[in-house]
Amino acid sequence: MDSTCALILNATYEPIQIVSWKRAIRMLFQEKVEVVAEYEDRVIRSISVTIRVPSVLRLLQYVNVKHYHHQVKFTRANIYARDQHRCQYCGRRFAPIDLTYDHVLPVARGGRKTWENIVTCCRECNRKKGDHTPEEVGLKLLRAPKAPSGFPHKMHFLLSRTKPPDSWKSYIFWNVQVSVS
Repeated sequence: MDSTCALILNATYEPIQIVSWKRAIRMLFQEKVEVVAEYEDRVIRSISVTIRVPSVLRLLQYVNVKHYHHQVKFTRANIYARDQHRCQYCGRRFAPIDLTYDHVLPVARGGRKTWENIVTCCRECNRKKGDHTPEEVGLKLLRAPKAPSGFPHKMHFLLSRTKPPDSWKSYIFWNVQVSVS
């Protein structure tokens, strides 16, 4: 049950967040949301109440989404998702356990830990590159790294690790391409 999540829609039916089922239930009892869709096979029972776990909730009041909500958090998993679990040097696809990330411009040469300087890399290519630039060791990047922006990208990253519930499809797939790993 811990992996069950709910999609939160703004009052205008735009997707804005994915929350745990526990947070979804709290929001429901705080009367901040209305249920749009429920999981058919998941219920919560207490002595006096049985409730289906919500899969899609809509906020009752419109929330102005700030710019920072559109930014994708800089994490290892999100770097892998941005690069579609492919080594950006050899192009092969790997399981997350077999990946690492690489500073395009090495730290020893002033490279920073930013979206624009970090790429997904396999261990073999990472060893080959070492503390050099890709050009110095004859490697080429598949594409230049850049920071993802905008909510569709954020949704893409959040969903890239799991298959979203069917009940979400009407709200997230109209402008978002989701790759399920």
